[in-house]
Amino acid sequence: MTSDATAMDKRSDTSFSRKRSSTFGAYGSMDRSCEDQSSFTFRLYRPESMGATLMDILDSPSIEPTPVLSSSSNQKESELFEFIAKLQGSRIDEQRCHFPLPLKSQLLTLGRELPLILPSKAGGFWIDPPSERQSDLSPTSSTHGADQESYDILERDGEAKIYHDVFRSRYHHSFTAVDPCLGSLVLSVCLEEDENRIRVILRMKECSLHGVFSLSLFPNIPSTVELAKMLCDKVTVPKFDAVCYLKAPDLIQTFDEHRVSPNFKFGVLYQKDKQLTEEEILSNNEESDEFKEFLSILGETIQLQGFTGFRGGLDVCHGQTGSEAVYTSFHGREIMFHVTTKLPFTDCDPQQLQRKRHIGNDIVALVYQEGHTPFLPDVIKSHFLHSFLVVRRLANSDEGSGYAYQVSVTARDDVPNFCPVLPDPPVFRDRSLLREFLLTKLINAEISCYKAEQFSKLELRTRSSLLETLRTELFTRSQCMMGDPTLSAQLSQTEGIRTASEGTGGFIENFKRAIRVRSHSFETLGVPRKTGTSSQKHKTEKDSESDRSSASLSTNSDGVGPEIKDHPSPQEET
Repeated sequence: MTSDATAMDKRSDTSFSRKRSSTFGAYGSMDRSCEDQSSFTFRLYRPESMGATLMDILDSPSIEPTPVLSSSSNQKESELFEFIAKLQGSRIDEQRCHFPLPLKSQLLTLGRELPLILPSKAGGFWIDPPSERQSDLSPTSSTHGADQESYDILERDGEAKIYHDVFRSRYHHSFTAVDPCLGSLVLSVCLEEDENRIRVILRMKECSLHGVFSLSLFPNIPSTVELAKMLCDKVTVPKFDAVCYLKAPDLIQTFDEHRVSPNFKFGVLYQKDKQLTEEEILSNNEESDEFKEFLSILGETIQLQGFTGFRGGLDVCHGQTGSEAVYTSFHGREIMFHVTTKLPFTDCDPQQLQRKRHIGNDIVALVYQEGHTPFLPDVIKSHFLHSFLVVRRLANSDEGSGYAYQVSVTARDDVPNFCPVLPDPPVFRDRSLLREFLLTKLINAEISCYKAEQFSKLELRTRSSLLETLRTELFTRSQCMMGDPTLSAQLSQTEGIRTASEGTGGFIENFKRAIRVRSHSFETLGVPRKTGTSSQKHKTEKDSESDRSSASLSTNSDGVGPEIKDHPSPQEET
């Protein structure tokens, strides 16, 4: 080969490696030899002793590579794969939010009490109380404002039970329609003769409107269209179809109460002194006596095997999510805590995904600090976590008077403030008062987080899908009862909303249910499915799994939990 040909080949190789940089960058190193340091490319390793180079293999996949028997080549190959592993490791590190190093070095050298929460460098969170008011608090300070009687739990949906409390105990009618602008509509009308008034609920995809009208306003009982327009003047349908399905009240009540759940699940993070990263916090296995005492304030430690209460997505049969958990009942609500130290630990997994899949799917988490290292809200990466309550035990100079606990709260900017208000200063010395405050604050935090933009959009999609399913099923079953034979076959596969207990599982499982119902609706409409043994087997397994899930919901409606990411949703079904 001539020198000109060799030079041309080198230029061609260099050009090819730069073109391949974006696709095969994981196999190369950064080339910073260019004058412009802001841009760089990846250059592939090309061991000269290899008979068929990596570039040749990439260019001609059909060519069989020449066996490499040289020990030096093997060594270079091992170095290549070591480099790839390091590069992939650095990519994992890039996905983590690390504590700013200058700030980290300063914090670890300070010998005084530091704030419980520091604002994120990127912003996006509000903190209560502000960080400048969190330090140098005396555990013997007054707890002005810590009035237990003011600890009111927010209502998830104040009007969700009107249909159950008023309509179901009286004779009433329901109607359905599809508005060209508003979409599916479900109307319920109840005549209250004793009070000489008529009560109406109009369900739309955005919200439900409830109104009470005196009969004296009308010469005759108004039509359904007139009643609907009195609640919403945007209604344009010419008529409504009457519902004559015997189980319609059950389906309607389930829809109305699908946002209401008596069950909650929260994460509990254990942050030791000088722990500043997600990996460090999630890797804690040992529980100190101090941390165990704090867990006893939240609830009791229960054995998961055979547990029959609300499980919050934890495995109570096979021990795949640990053997213990912290559980409590609070004012008629069941609460399960996902404690990091009680979830499975994986030695070879620095990210601790077994723990992260539960903590990351919670909407609110509680952080217990052992030491004086502050917490940054965005250290734990999650699309669902929107609020943190941080607790730190203070040194108490009064012997025999117990310990004092300092509390701080943070949430994303689009989460509205929620009660109860922190006392001034935010210090608790009474264990029962601390428990009452924390549990109330956790529940109200989750309810307030649903008003954030991300969850409100998801809830709108969920409600719209469930309403469409409700209207379709009410109309179809009503037509069947009136003798329409063409719709009977569709009902045999319709999943629908079966019982009242199935609609009260929580926010995230309702989203999963809406998606599942929509997939079944596609099947009933005759959308072709793949044929074949493997696909049929997969379908059978999915159907049996769905049946097991539905049966479990009918007997124990404790599904709360998200898993959509590696998250199957915000609130996991049981």
